Amino acid sequence: MLVTVSFTLLPGAASALSLAELSNKDAATGLKEALTRGSQIAVQKLGLENGFLGNDKVKIPLPESLQKVESLMRSFGMGKQADELLLRMNRAAEAAVPEAKVLLVNAVKQMSVEDAKGILSGGNDAATQYFKRTTAEPMNGKFLPIVKKAMEKVKLADAYNTYAERGAKFGLVKAEDVRIENYITRKTLDGLFVMIAEEEKAIRADPVGQTSNMLKKVFGAIGK
Repeated sequence: MLVTVSFTLLPGAASALSLAELSNKDAATGLKEALTRGSQIAVQKLGLENGFLGNDKVKIPLPESLQKVESLMRSFGMGKQADELLLRMNRAAEAAVPEAKVLLVNAVKQMSVEDAKGILSGGNDAATQYFKRTTAEPMNGKFLPIVKKAMEKVKLADAYNTYAERGAKFGLVKAEDVRIENYITRKTLDGLFVMIAEEEKAIRADPVGQTSNMLKKVFGAIGK
């Protein structure tokens, strides 16, 4: 069933426009512009000092196994070390996330017309899911060395790795969290996709607020 929506996003436009009536070129161009813009904003926000640490939506907490003993650590005078670890983990994420920019832009450039149409007619996070499928693995490879280097001189990080390797043998620590650099990298990716999803939602909800007439045209056609 063809659904049309009132197309009043451009000055002087009074006719109805549907997604089906958009040309493939317009749909792909508008979407690519929107995704490039949104992904760059997400990366920029996270790459600043406190981009992770100061945002409760993406702030990286201590690994679950350390959270369980955090109060005990503080009672034994190790609160400073716990705070330092938390700070360094989030600083590592903030240092790594700018590496995502090129990969995200390349994913947009390589998007097919079929991908674009599917995203436009898909769910509110369809674009975010596309980025996850196409960029998560290479971003992991880019982030991990940066995170690892940032954590090299953090004493509690070394202690955690030693403890986690032993704990994993008894099922006390998840296999994916045995190395703290792997844990931080995974959480960095999670945080990035949270922010990309927010940008996608904002564009879909308010195409009028975007500066490009092409964005207004494409996202106006699929409704709010």
